[in-house]
Amino acid sequence: MRITVIGCGYVGLVTGTCLAEAGHQVVCTDNDAERVQTLKAGVVPIYEPHLDGLLTSNMRANRLSFTGDADSAVNSGDAIFICVGTPPKENGDADLSAIDNVARLIATEVHASKLVVEKSTVPAQTGQQLKRVLSVYRRDSAVEFRVASNPEFLREGSAVEDFLHPERIVLGVEDENSEKQLHEIYRPILEAKFHCPVHWSGCPSATPPKLVVTTINSAELIKHASNSFLAMKISYANMIADLCEKVGADIKEVVNAMGLDPRIGPQFLNAGLGFGGFCLPKDVQAFVRLAERSGVNFNMLKEAEQVNKRRIDLFMEKIRQALWVIKDKQVGILGLAFKANTDDIRFAPSLEVIRRLLAEGAQVRAYDQEAMDKTSAIFPQVQFCRGPHDVARDADALLLLTEWPEFRQLDWTRIYELMSRPLILDGRNLLDPATMMDIGFEYHSFGRPVEKPLPQLMPSASAMLDSSPSISQQT
Repeated sequence: MRITVIGCGYVGLVTGTCLAEAGHQVVCTDNDAERVQTLKAGVVPIYEPHLDGLLTSNMRANRLSFTGDADSAVNSGDAIFICVGTPPKENGDADLSAIDNVARLIATEVHASKLVVEKSTVPAQTGQQLKRVLSVYRRDSAVEFRVASNPEFLREGSAVEDFLHPERIVLGVEDENSEKQLHEIYRPILEAKFHCPVHWSGCPSATPPKLVVTTINSAELIKHASNSFLAMKISYANMIADLCEKVGADIKEVVNAMGLDPRIGPQFLNAGLGFGGFCLPKDVQAFVRLAERSGVNFNMLKEAEQVNKRRIDLFMEKIRQALWVIKDKQVGILGLAFKANTDDIRFAPSLEVIRRLLAEGAQVRAYDQEAMDKTSAIFPQVQFCRGPHDVARDADALLLLTEWPEFRQLDWTRIYELMSRPLILDGRNLLDPATMMDIGFEYHSFGRPVEKPLPQLMPSASAMLDSSPSISQQT
């Protein structure tokens, strides 16, 4: 099937490449001319496992192409997937101006009937507005626009796997033809009838994805409801971690047992610096604003957002308690991306930690295997190093801010020997406290007690008298 993808950002690039891998003829377009030229050259401007290989192979097979000519692109596809950004406004609402611009482009330039698919994350009822704009700006009354919602559930770092091996595919439709067309588009993935080059732990015997057909409004709401629930789950785990620190419990032990309950599950119960990235923060804000406009009190979601914002405060307090004075201290940072397996630093907790350290006069060195170029553009005063050992050399403290597997596998004995003061503050609970303290580190994390020797018990009064010299002897 011929498919047009509008928007060559994260979602659009993964969507277009994976639909081409599924056998479709895909044309991707974007209003960023430099990005289009980069993609035409076969260069992927983001780091995402497997994406560069799939993009190259599908371009060579002539199933995937990129163009800056949006007019021709929207006319080439039987279905048009809208994958443009919906960033947050200052008040938390989603900025839908890009959606509106694309809708007007389609309405004025398309010469034949099309299926228009929302892939971008949008608030509920956006599809109804999209239909209205397409109708109002349509130049040819003979052209019919059918609108559908097909929300993405892509996790950065595993987006290709998520697209080709999804747990569910949600189709929000209002007519039988749209459902049939979308079902045909996803048939190779639903039936796994194409050779998939991406093999993950469950790929060979993976359960076929569930196809969920809903109304457009429900499909739009499913995306925001899902991400907001995950955000609340993370914040809940962080509150439990804070309580663990007060009562001497271990957050790892608590959430491991919680996760064994199938009603809860282990995912997104990792305590630490909280969630970042572009999706969860903006989707939480947009969902809260939607609820407010609809007259629904969603205070629990507001509190989850506040809990997440306070994680940086708590982490900085741990740093101050450990270092006493931050000014002029050499502070090393391991990890800049908001999560592992991506170079995305949007809303990454590391950025706020660096800002506060610099504001208090720290000398900051940092390393991340993928995200240093993007971070250096924001913080030119930070020294970016070639590897973790360079970061650790003569450091007064080492902060772990991203859960890259590489950091778990470091030679920590060597790191210990390199540091001026062997102090680690683990913002992702990545390392084992006992192991680090056995090496000699002073180690701090979230929600896990630091084992200390029990204090000597005070002897009883009688024992003191029994063991004390007599009064006569004392005199």
